[in-house]
Amino acid sequence: MPPPSVTWWGHATATVEDSGVRVLTDPVLTPTVAHLRRRRGPLPASAARHAELILVSHLHADHLHVPSLRLVRAGATLVVPRGGRRLVHGLAHQVVEVVPGDRVEIGPLSVDVVRAVHDGHRSPSSTVHGPALGFVVTGELRTYFPGDTEDFADVAAELGGPVDTVLVPVGGWGPTLAEGHMGPVQAARFLRRIRPRLAVPVHWGTLWPWGLHGFRDHLFLRPGPDLRALAAAGELPGTEVRLPHPGDTARLA
Repeated sequence: MPPPSVTWWGHATATVEDSGVRVLTDPVLTPTVAHLRRRRGPLPASAARHAELILVSHLHADHLHVPSLRLVRAGATLVVPRGGRRLVHGLAHQVVEVVPGDRVEIGPLSVDVVRAVHDGHRSPSSTVHGPALGFVVTGELRTYFPGDTEDFADVAAELGGPVDTVLVPVGGWGPTLAEGHMGPVQAARFLRRIRPRLAVPVHWGTLWPWGLHGFRDHLFLRPGPDLRALAAAGELPGTEVRLPHPGDTARLA
């Protein structure tokens, strides 16, 4: 059995493999999502379509992306926030709606559902909404996927104990960092509350609005390197920041 690993495919999409189970987070597997295009990195390889468990953190289209969910091999367990079932009706997956405090088990893994601080509506005008979620995947290791969230003071208590790895969101998808997101400085504060052994920056350097190439590029290109620089400057004692390119796999053990 391979050791635990994470493969970052870009944006908030990653495959966490632990105890022989493949867990796919917020899959975006296409060149475009609404008004966003994949500006950096290749399309996720076919391996990204193979997962036993899919975790969707909230209902925004760059996290719950129905065309990408259709590409994932049929038969996976698809975990969505309560209220999201109507958006994924007809997909060839076993859908489970959850709220913070729930637990999902698949084979040797358990997944604890925790809260996030982020808007839960499908879109500003949509009546479809549900809670924004994070997930703690426990197998050989404990891996925390916060989804999209602001920093919040009691995150460590929310996790119910230490975690080994955090897939930490460090950016947005446009020329402003909207409410409900973290930049590198906020992400560093968030990580200091948790003190994981390893942090992998996600939600940066992938999706960008059409027509805005070169506009405020630091918000696209810098979040990951800036978080690593903060770690190198001693701002994250005990936490290693790894900075994979889209498609790279990092061992967690």
